[in-house]
Amino acid sequence: MSDHVYKSIEVTGSSTESVDDAVRKAVAKASQTVRNLEWFEVGDVRGHIADGAVAHFQVTVKLGFKLD
Repeated sequence: MSDHVYKSIEVTGSSTESVDDAVRKAVAKASQTVRNLEWFEVGDVRGHIADGAVAHFQVTVKLGFKLD
């Protein structure tokens, strides 16, 4: 097994549907410009309330990618 070095970044995804959907949107968007994504870690979960109901879920996700 070879050694790997990783770098991590944080992004925040949002969704009107769910926390899961917000995470998936964050990963999908980051994967368009960041190579070698290998793991994620959910950090903060926040939301926006409008008219007494949840309008958006906001999730900060730490993403790890292997350096070339």
